[in-house]
Amino acid sequence: MRALFVGGTVDNSELDFDSGEPPLHYPPDTGSGTQRYRLHHVGLREGAMVYVVYAAADLADTEVERVAEERGYARRFQAQPQLQV
Repeated sequence: MRALFVGGTVDNSELDFDSGEPPLHYPPDTGSGTQRYRLHHVGLREGAMVYVVYAAADLADTEVERVAEERGYARRFQAQPQLQV
């Protein structure tokens, strides 16, 4: 699965994850207790996660959704986005 980042210092970066459940925060353990990125939504194709979007902790949901739509993540991966709460 592909991890995509919106906002923060690694904006518009990508990273491959091994299959499985993505962490709720990235990086999962910073040592400082402050998480830099939070899992915003996942993209599903035929029931399988093909991408995940991580957003900078201080970025509004509406801005993350706007950027993800602008970058065409769902179309690129032919998947349906599912918000994470």
